[in-house]
Amino acid sequence: MKKIAVAMAKGGVGKTTTAVNLAHGLAESGKRVLLIDCDTQGQVVKFLGVKPKYSLYEFVKGHDDKGNIIPKNEVAEMARKNLWVIDGGLKLVELKHWLGEQPREVRQTILKNELVPKAGTLDYLIFDCSPGWDVLSVNILMAVEDVICPVALQGPAVEGLKTFFTYLLSAQKINKSLQLKYILPTLFDKRTRQSFEIFKQLKKMFPREVCEPIHYNVRLSEAPSYGKTIFEYRKKAIGAADYKKLIRRIAEDGK
Repeated sequence: MKKIAVAMAKGGVGKTTTAVNLAHGLAESGKRVLLIDCDTQGQVVKFLGVKPKYSLYEFVKGHDDKGNIIPKNEVAEMARKNLWVIDGGLKLVELKHWLGEQPREVRQTILKNELVPKAGTLDYLIFDCSPGWDVLSVNILMAVEDVICPVALQGPAVEGLKTFFTYLLSAQKINKSLQLKYILPTLFDKRTRQSFEIFKQLKKMFPREVCEPIHYNVRLSEAPSYGKTIFEYRKKAIGAADYKKLIRRIAEDGK
Protein backbone atom coordinates (compact mmCIF):
# COMPACT_ATOMS: atom_id res chain seq x y z
CA MET A 1 0.00 0.00 0.00
CA LYS A 2 1.30 3.42 -0.96
CA LYS A 3 0.76 6.20 1.57
CA ILE A 4 0.79 9.77 0.22
CA ALA A 5 0.27 13.19 1.79
CA VAL A 6 -0.82 16.12 -0.39
CA ALA A 7 0.66 18.95 1.62
CA MET A 8 1.94 22.52 1.43
CA ALA A 9 2.49 25.28 3.97
CA LYS A 10 0.45 27.74 1.89
CA GLY A 11 -3.29 27.64 1.15
CA GLY A 12 -4.94 28.19 -2.22
CA VAL A 13 -2.46 26.08 -4.19
CA GLY A 14 -4.78 23.24 -5.21
CA LYS A 15 -4.21 20.67 -2.45
CA THR A 16 -7.80 19.46 -2.25
CA THR A 17 -8.28 19.63 -6.02
CA THR A 18 -5.18 17.47 -6.38
CA ALA A 19 -6.08 15.02 -3.61
CA VAL A 20 -9.63 14.46 -4.87
CA ASN A 21 -8.82 14.12 -8.56
CA LEU A 22 -5.78 11.96 -7.87
CA ALA A 23 -7.80 9.65 -5.61
CA HIS A 24 -10.69 9.34 -8.05
CA GLY A 25 -8.40 8.83 -11.04
CA LEU A 26 -6.58 6.01 -9.28
CA ALA A 27 -9.91 4.48 -8.23
CA GLU A 28 -11.15 4.61 -11.82
CA SER A 29 -8.06 2.68 -12.88
CA GLY A 30 -9.08 -0.13 -10.52
CA LYS A 31 -6.99 0.82 -7.48
CA ARG A 32 -8.61 0.77 -4.04
CA VAL A 33 -8.16 4.18 -2.44
CA LEU A 34 -8.91 5.72 0.95
CA LEU A 35 -8.89 9.53 0.94
CA ILE A 36 -8.65 11.25 4.32
CA ASP A 37 -9.57 14.91 4.77
CA CYS A 38 -7.31 16.48 7.40
CA ASP A 39 -8.58 20.06 7.04
CA THR A 40 -11.12 21.75 9.31
CA GLN A 41 -12.86 23.19 6.22
CA GLY A 42 -14.00 19.70 5.24
CA GLN A 43 -13.82 20.39 1.52
CA VAL A 44 -13.16 16.84 0.30
CA VAL A 45 -16.71 15.59 0.85
CA LYS A 46 -18.11 18.73 -0.77
CA PHE A 47 -15.89 18.15 -3.80
CA LEU A 48 -17.26 14.60 -4.03
CA GLY A 49 -20.86 15.42 -3.18
CA VAL A 50 -21.17 13.02 -0.23
CA LYS A 51 -22.29 13.54 3.38
CA PRO A 52 -20.57 11.09 5.75
CA LYS A 53 -22.08 10.54 9.17
CA TYR A 54 -18.71 10.39 10.90
CA SER A 55 -15.26 11.98 10.56
CA LEU A 56 -11.60 11.47 11.36
CA TYR A 57 -12.42 12.56 14.91
CA GLU A 58 -14.60 9.47 15.48
CA PHE A 59 -12.10 7.27 13.65
CA VAL A 60 -9.23 8.16 15.97
CA LYS A 61 -11.23 8.50 19.20
CA GLY A 62 -13.32 5.38 18.56
CA HIS A 63 -16.52 7.01 19.78
CA ASP A 64 -18.79 9.98 19.16
CA ASP A 65 -19.43 13.00 21.39
CA LYS A 66 -21.96 11.01 23.44
CA GLY A 67 -19.53 8.19 24.09
CA ASN A 68 -21.15 5.73 21.69
CA ILE A 69 -18.62 3.27 20.26
CA ILE A 70 -18.05 3.81 16.53
CA PRO A 71 -16.45 0.87 14.65
CA LYS A 72 -13.68 2.10 12.37
CA ASN A 73 -15.16 0.38 9.32
CA GLU A 74 -18.28 2.54 9.69
CA VAL A 75 -16.39 5.83 9.51
CA ALA A 76 -15.15 5.56 5.93
CA GLU A 77 -17.83 6.54 3.39
CA MET A 78 -17.86 4.93 -0.06
CA ALA A 79 -17.81 7.96 -2.38
CA ARG A 80 -17.20 6.20 -5.70
CA LYS A 81 -16.38 2.70 -6.88
CA ASN A 82 -13.04 1.77 -5.25
CA LEU A 83 -12.91 5.14 -3.43
CA TRP A 84 -13.64 5.63 0.26
CA VAL A 85 -13.50 8.91 2.19
CA ILE A 86 -12.97 9.88 5.81
CA ASP A 87 -14.30 13.37 6.46
CA GLY A 88 -12.46 16.20 8.21
CA GLY A 89 -14.36 19.31 9.30
CA LEU A 90 -14.60 21.34 12.47
CA LYS A 91 -14.32 18.33 14.77
CA LEU A 92 -10.65 18.24 13.83
CA VAL A 93 -10.19 21.22 16.16
CA GLU A 94 -11.21 18.96 19.05
CA LEU A 95 -9.07 16.14 17.70
CA LYS A 96 -5.98 18.36 17.55
CA HIS A 97 -6.61 19.49 21.12
CA TRP A 98 -6.93 15.86 22.24
CA LEU A 99 -3.76 14.84 20.37
CA GLY A 100 -1.88 17.68 22.05
CA GLU A 101 -2.87 16.33 25.48
CA GLN A 102 -1.45 12.86 24.83
CA PRO A 103 1.95 11.81 26.19
CA ARG A 104 4.82 13.27 24.16
CA GLU A 105 6.29 9.86 23.35
CA VAL A 106 3.10 8.70 21.54
CA ARG A 107 1.23 11.80 20.36
CA GLN A 108 3.09 12.06 17.04
CA THR A 109 2.33 8.53 15.87
CA ILE A 110 -1.29 8.03 16.99
CA LEU A 111 -2.69 8.40 13.47
CA LYS A 112 -0.08 6.02 12.05
CA ASN A 113 -0.97 3.39 14.64
CA GLU A 114 -4.72 3.76 14.11
CA LEU A 115 -4.56 3.60 10.30
CA VAL A 116 -3.55 0.00 9.77
CA PRO A 117 -5.81 -1.50 7.06
CA LYS A 118 -6.01 -5.25 6.68
CA ALA A 119 -3.42 -6.59 4.25
CA GLY A 120 -4.59 -6.39 0.64
CA THR A 121 -7.61 -4.17 1.29
CA LEU A 122 -6.15 -0.88 -0.02
CA ASP A 123 -3.69 0.18 -2.70
CA TYR A 124 -3.45 3.88 -1.79
CA LEU A 125 -3.92 5.92 1.36
CA ILE A 126 -4.07 9.63 0.51
CA PHE A 127 -4.19 12.53 2.97
CA ASP A 128 -5.47 15.98 2.05
CA CYS A 129 -3.56 18.18 4.51
CA SER A 130 -4.34 21.62 5.84
CA PRO A 131 -1.81 24.45 5.46
CA GLY A 132 0.38 25.22 8.44
CA TRP A 133 2.07 23.04 11.02
CA ASP A 134 0.40 21.46 14.04
CA VAL A 135 0.15 18.14 15.90
CA LEU A 136 -2.15 16.65 13.25
CA SER A 137 0.27 17.68 10.47
CA VAL A 138 3.07 15.90 12.31
CA ASN A 139 0.90 12.80 12.70
CA ILE A 140 0.24 12.70 8.97
CA LEU A 141 3.92 12.99 8.07
CA MET A 142 4.68 10.17 10.49
CA ALA A 143 2.07 7.98 8.74
CA VAL A 144 3.18 8.41 5.10
CA GLU A 145 6.21 7.79 2.93
CA ASP A 146 5.63 10.13 -0.01
CA VAL A 147 4.63 13.78 -0.19
CA ILE A 148 3.04 15.58 -3.12
CA CYS A 149 3.61 19.30 -2.77
CA PRO A 150 1.37 21.49 -4.99
CA VAL A 151 3.02 24.81 -5.80
CA ALA A 152 0.96 27.57 -7.42
CA LEU A 153 2.92 29.27 -10.20
CA GLN A 154 2.15 32.75 -8.95
CA GLY A 155 3.26 35.12 -6.20
CA PRO A 156 5.94 34.01 -3.69
CA ALA A 157 5.51 30.34 -4.61
CA VAL A 158 9.06 29.24 -3.87
CA GLU A 159 9.00 30.89 -0.45
CA GLY A 160 6.01 28.76 0.52
CA LEU A 161 7.88 25.67 -0.66
CA LYS A 162 10.94 26.62 1.40
CA THR A 163 8.75 26.98 4.51
CA PHE A 164 7.21 23.56 3.94
CA PHE A 165 10.66 22.08 3.36
CA THR A 166 11.69 23.10 6.89
CA TYR A 167 8.64 21.23 8.23
CA LEU A 168 9.57 18.20 6.17
CA LEU A 169 13.18 18.15 7.37
CA SER A 170 11.94 18.23 10.96
CA ALA A 171 9.60 15.29 10.33
CA GLN A 172 12.30 13.29 8.52
CA LYS A 173 14.36 13.20 11.71
CA ILE A 174 11.74 10.80 13.08
CA ASN A 175 10.25 9.23 9.95
CA LYS A 176 13.33 8.16 8.00
CA SER A 177 11.28 6.84 5.04
CA LEU A 178 9.52 10.20 4.44
CA GLN A 179 10.44 11.96 1.20
CA LEU A 180 9.27 14.87 -0.90
CA LYS A 181 8.55 12.69 -3.92
CA TYR A 182 6.52 14.97 -6.18
CA ILE A 183 6.40 18.73 -6.66
CA LEU A 184 3.27 19.59 -8.62
CA PRO A 185 3.15 23.03 -10.29
CA THR A 186 -0.45 24.28 -10.34
CA LEU A 187 -2.33 27.23 -11.82
CA PHE A 188 0.04 27.28 -14.80
CA ASP A 189 -1.13 30.19 -16.96
CA LYS A 190 0.44 30.33 -20.41
CA ARG A 191 -0.56 34.00 -20.68
CA THR A 192 1.81 35.08 -17.92
CA ARG A 193 5.60 35.21 -17.90
CA GLN A 194 5.58 34.53 -14.17
CA SER A 195 4.22 30.99 -14.63
CA PHE A 196 7.05 30.10 -17.00
CA GLU A 197 9.69 31.71 -14.77
CA ILE A 198 8.58 29.94 -11.58
CA PHE A 199 8.20 26.62 -13.41
CA LYS A 200 11.73 26.96 -14.78
CA GLN A 201 13.03 27.81 -11.30
CA LEU A 202 11.34 24.75 -9.79
CA LYS A 203 12.77 22.43 -12.44
CA LYS A 204 16.22 23.81 -11.77
CA MET A 205 15.89 23.33 -8.00
CA PHE A 206 14.12 19.94 -8.09
CA PRO A 207 14.80 18.30 -11.49
CA ARG A 208 13.62 14.84 -10.45
CA GLU A 209 10.66 15.78 -8.30
CA VAL A 210 8.89 18.34 -10.50
CA CYS A 211 5.87 16.94 -12.35
CA GLU A 212 4.15 18.19 -15.48
CA PRO A 213 2.13 21.30 -14.50
CA ILE A 214 -1.60 21.54 -13.91
CA HIS A 215 -2.79 24.35 -16.19
CA TYR A 216 -5.14 27.05 -15.02
CA ASN A 217 -8.51 25.62 -16.00
CA VAL A 218 -11.91 27.07 -15.08
CA ARG A 219 -13.45 23.57 -15.31
CA LEU A 220 -11.33 22.47 -12.36
CA SER A 221 -12.83 25.24 -10.21
CA GLU A 222 -16.37 24.58 -11.46
CA ALA A 223 -16.44 20.81 -10.86
CA PRO A 224 -16.62 20.90 -7.01
CA SER A 225 -19.79 23.01 -7.05
CA TYR A 226 -21.48 20.07 -8.78
CA GLY A 227 -19.99 17.51 -6.40
CA LYS A 228 -17.95 16.02 -9.22
CA THR A 229 -14.31 15.38 -10.03
CA ILE A 230 -12.87 16.77 -13.25
CA PHE A 231 -13.16 13.30 -14.82
CA GLU A 232 -16.91 13.32 -14.22
CA TYR A 233 -17.53 16.97 -14.98
CA ARG A 234 -15.41 17.54 -18.12
CA LYS A 235 -13.28 14.51 -18.92
CA LYS A 236 -11.89 16.19 -22.05
CA ALA A 237 -10.83 19.39 -20.24
CA ILE A 238 -7.13 20.23 -20.07
CA GLY A 239 -7.36 19.86 -16.29
CA ALA A 240 -8.42 16.22 -16.71
CA ALA A 241 -5.56 15.57 -19.12
CA ASP A 242 -3.08 17.16 -16.70
CA TYR A 243 -4.23 15.07 -13.75
CA LYS A 244 -4.12 11.90 -15.85
CA LYS A 245 -0.41 12.59 -16.37
CA LEU A 246 0.10 12.86 -12.62
CA ILE A 247 -1.88 9.68 -12.00
CA ARG A 248 0.15 7.82 -14.62
CA ARG A 249 3.42 8.98 -13.08
CA ILE A 250 2.41 7.91 -9.58
CA ALA A 251 0.93 4.59 -10.72
CA GLU A 252 4.05 3.73 -12.70
CA ASP A 253 6.56 4.97 -10.14
CA GLY A 254 8.78 2.23 -8.88
CA LYS A 255 7.88 -0.23 -11.62
